[in-house]
Amino acid sequence: MAATPLHGKWLLALDGSNLPEKSLIGGKGWSIAHMLRQGLPVPPAFVITTEACAAYLETGELPAELDDQLQAAMQWLEEQTGRTYGCGHSPLLVSVRSGAAISMPGMMDTVLNLGINAETMQAFAVESGDDKFARDTYRRFHELYGEIVLRVTVPELGENENLSEWRARIEKAAGQAVPEAPTEQLKATIEAVFRSWTSRRAKRYRKHHGIPDDLGTAVTVQAMVFGNLDQNSGTGVLFSRNPLTGEPVPYGEYLRCAQGEDVVSGKYTPGHLDDMKTAAPDAYKTLIHAAQTLESTNREVQDIEFTVQQGKLYFLQSRTAKRSPAAAVRIAVDMYREGTIGIEDAIRRVNPDQVRSILSPRLGEGVSNGATVLASGLGVSHGIGVGKVVSDADEAERRAHDGEDVVLATATTSPDDVHGMLVARAVITEQGGSTSHAAVVGRALGLPSVVGCGIGTVTSLHGQTVTVDGENGKIYAGALEVVTPCETEDDRLAELLSWAREHSPLTVYRPDEAPRDTLDLESNDDAADPANLPALIKGARGARGGAIASEQGVKAALQAGLEYIVAEPTLPALLAAIHAGGTPEPSPSIEND
Repeated sequence: MAATPLHGKWLLALDGSNLPEKSLIGGKGWSIAHMLRQGLPVPPAFVITTEACAAYLETGELPAELDDQLQAAMQWLEEQTGRTYGCGHSPLLVSVRSGAAISMPGMMDTVLNLGINAETMQAFAVESGDDKFARDTYRRFHELYGEIVLRVTVPELGENENLSEWRARIEKAAGQAVPEAPTEQLKATIEAVFRSWTSRRAKRYRKHHGIPDDLGTAVTVQAMVFGNLDQNSGTGVLFSRNPLTGEPVPYGEYLRCAQGEDVVSGKYTPGHLDDMKTAAPDAYKTLIHAAQTLESTNREVQDIEFTVQQGKLYFLQSRTAKRSPAAAVRIAVDMYREGTIGIEDAIRRVNPDQVRSILSPRLGEGVSNGATVLASGLGVSHGIGVGKVVSDADEAERRAHDGEDVVLATATTSPDDVHGMLVARAVITEQGGSTSHAAVVGRALGLPSVVGCGIGTVTSLHGQTVTVDGENGKIYAGALEVVTPCETEDDRLAELLSWAREHSPLTVYRPDEAPRDTLDLESNDDAADPANLPALIKGARGARGGAIASEQGVKAALQAGLEYIVAEPTLPALLAAIHAGGTPEPSPSIEND
């Protein structure tokens, strides 16, 4: 094995010899280095650092020294793979992926199959013995390069259409050529990924989740493996535990003869993981064992992306899994019961919004009996959402800001729809599976979501009031009656509540427990704005009403030295107090883009 080409400010090779800081190489690069240290099969890769991103965003140009470092790094990849980038009988293709230190799923850009051109496409056809595979790989590269680097809508490639003519249509729309030279493809794509850090969707996601704007993204360049090579190849996503329920069993999807973008894009509905067990049994066994190892090592549920090439398994990344609110509670409590984490860590892994989502209204007993089912699909994020159907994210944002409850219904969501998802009561899509963009983001937001309802089934509901059941995957006509759960009904939620009471720096009473001298803010309109609370609660022993039970209200209560507040339910406020009060950070775990 050749020596690592460089460990420097702008570029680092990932060879498993060390674990560089996540802030420098991003979560994706960190996970690759970590998996290599575990001895797992990972395609060779190197990372262009977040410092290079900062330099690019400041000047608009890649650092001058990066050219030589890129050349050395690509030579290293060639040595690792025995292939040559952009030429030869065994061409090397690479993927170029974003990777921030804090997870931002789907918010930034990725381009696959860099290095393919007319020459290498022919070489792939000869090497694989499959003209269709080579043509498909050429198409995939040009679609992503056109959309992400050239920023144009790429025309669909007809089955018998000449590739040169199709490429010319892309270049005409873009007003510039797609480079034949693989080195030019690489540099332009790196710049595009850096630029995606400042995209509208990424900025909105960071603002919503409180992620600093100055972190920047790293760029991971990795040798391609091909899940679309033949029927013994495929791609998929595995969760080490069920991200919907928290059940401690592997959960995932597998799509034969496909690349990873096919699964996460929502354009295709993948099969169950059992399909992999049948198609590639040895790879399946390795995957399940590795998932258990990665979860144990990181003390966190893992979301693993993988590719199978002609029966051989390759790991692409592993990160802390996004999960539904109900799964977050179950996993936190179960991992404590298993002895994996401590109580403070378990508490830290559940946030107030997740508990509010669990305790949000749900359909009452028998309410759905006889109700009209307008559409049905796969329930991927539990909860009930009621609102008027809109089919455009901009319209959803506008109408929600006017005080209307809306349900976002689209063929499939993309990162450009996040602003609409943030304000919607629910999301429904016609395409996609449980690892599609709508599913992943819906779970992260605690947003009731149903996907894969079928072409033409949900966008036709525009303007109707519907009730979305994100657990059972049903969309009902009208606004059905809902009930509100109690925080002591579920044994894990009750256990979390008992821990929170012990660890909270602030007592939280239910309304019927409130002391007589409680400051009542209910009738004070100014108390609805958390910014006004410090002046209103000064000198009080405890308070109720207004925004006092919100995260900002709890922080104001702590800063004012209040002994208690009054809220119903109590658990979200207790968790807010614990998080604001500086409970020790949880144990290290993989968290990447």
